[in-house]
Order: sequence, then C-alpha cells, then structure tokens
Amino acid sequence: MTTAFIAGATGYTGRHVTERLSREGVRTIAHVRPDSPALGAWTSRFAAAGAQVDATPWTDEMARTMARLRPDVVFALLGTTRARAARDERATGAAAGYDAVDYGLSALLLRAVRTAEIRPRFVYLSSIGAREDSRNAYLAVRGRFERELQESGLPYLIVRPSFISGSDRDERRVAERAASLVADALLGVAALAGAHMLHDRWATLSGDALAAGIVRLALEARDGRVIADAADVRRALRRAAP
Repeated sequence: MTTAFIAGATGYTGRHVTERLSREGVRTIAHVRPDSPALGAWTSRFAAAGAQVDATPWTDEMARTMARLRPDVVFALLGTTRARAARDERATGAAAGYDAVDYGLSALLLRAVRTAEIRPRFVYLSSIGAREDSRNAYLAVRGRFERELQESGLPYLIVRPSFISGSDRDERRVAERAASLVADALLGVAALAGAHMLHDRWATLSGDALAAGIVRLALEARDGRVIADAADVRRALRRAAP
C-alpha cells in the first residue's frame, strides 16, 4: 500500500489533500505540530476520514520519523501569511515569517528525507511566479526552495497555482478574495474569446479542486520530475472525472 506523509495537513489545501488521499485508499499520515491547541480536534477529524496523525516536532526528530514511516510520497504544503506570522511571533516569541515557515520548514522536511536515506516523491506546493531573485519575499523563498528541491536528486512534483480560494477557507483574506473574483471575471471573458489556456493557468482553484489535482498528479508518475501549473492541475482533474 502506498504511504503518504502530509506536512501542512491543517492548512486550507492540506486538509483537502489528506482527506482525498484517504478516500483514494492511500495510507495517509497527517502531520500536526505537537504544540497545536487544536491537536485533539485535528486528530479526531483526520481519524474520521481514515488518516493517522503524526505530531513529530519540527526538529531533527523528523528524520527519525521519516526513517520509521518510510513514506512513498511526501507532501510539503506549508505556508503562512503576514498576519498569521505576526500573531505567531507575538504568541511564541519565535520567528514565524516566510523564511521560517514557507522555506524553513520545507527545507527541514527535505533534509529529514535525505538523512533518512529514503527516496519518496517530494510534492511541493509553490506558487505561480516563484523565482529566487524576486523582490516579493513570498515568491523569493519559494523559488529558493524549488531550486534546492530540484538539486536534491529526489523525484519531485512542484505545483505552481495562481489564486487559491473558496467559501470554506478559515482565514478571511478580503483583498486576495476580491482580486481573485476580479481576475476570474476577466479570465472568463478571455475564455469566451478563445483564450482557454490563459484562463486555465490563472483562474482561481478551490482548495478541494487543487487537492484533487495534486493527488492525481502525485500518484500518476512517482519517479518523474514535474513542474505543474494550474492548467496542468485542471487537466489532471479532467482525467480523473468519470
């Protein structure tokens, strides 16, 4: 049986990936940080979906967990926002910005996999426009990690969506939601005019749709090295449709 380990399982995309993998019959292990005040609630939710929970701390202990679990696929679906980072830093006194979370935890997970001397497919949720030399801090750290993953020697899937949004998202990202609605309206017009690729690459994906596409891509070719955008995700969804 295929074993999947999901870091970032409690995030908007991560929870959908976890639940979808379980429905696909994959042995699914969702990581929840041990100091999470909602550890019990997430354990119950994921257990109801058929997934296990792992609460390994974000330390060198993660390498021992990787060696013990020996997952076939590792998902790095980690990320933060400026507002959440500020709250976390006030609460814990520890750095919690893009460098610490989006890059730092993903890099720690990659090191853990390599230290454990296993060879899973490493699935990384990046972003369209990710580039190491970007002036945008969010895109720069994602570009930096993409390079390190590509140099790791592991099989990988890098997914670069555009907007990710939906009514089931916990955080109220008013500006992002408004921008996605405006962009989707314009892209809808473009699609009617025949610019289907432009629409498919840039239009908003819900957390569930993105998760379904990621899971499909991740399980299709585990030995490959693939960089996919939202258009690739949508094609994967069409292949999965009955």
